[in-house]
Amino acid sequence: MMNTLWPRIVKAAYRKEPITSFVVTVGAVDAVIGGLGASWSLFGLGMGTVGIAVVLRLLLLQRSSLDQPAPVPEYYLPPHASRPPLPILSGNKKHPPY
Repeated sequence: MMNTLWPRIVKAAYRKEPITSFVVTVGAVDAVIGGLGASWSLFGLGMGTVGIAVVLRLLLLQRSSLDQPAPVPEYYLPPHASRPPLPILSGNKKHPPY
């Protein structure tokens, strides 16, 4: 199940945020290479890059959600008070209105 779910998550992330996803990928690759090669400075650099990219993205998401004004509803008809009232129809059918 994880084999089919992981590519979908990665594709969705790259479509939504290509720059952030690229920076996270570079940091993760640096961390893996540094961890496997026992180069702790490269591992730390990779983990720091991933951490900074994630924190900055979360801050930008919070800021963008706070800055958006409330959507104004769009009405297709004018308000009821601005329309003239309709004439009252009488039940008298002897005299047509024309």
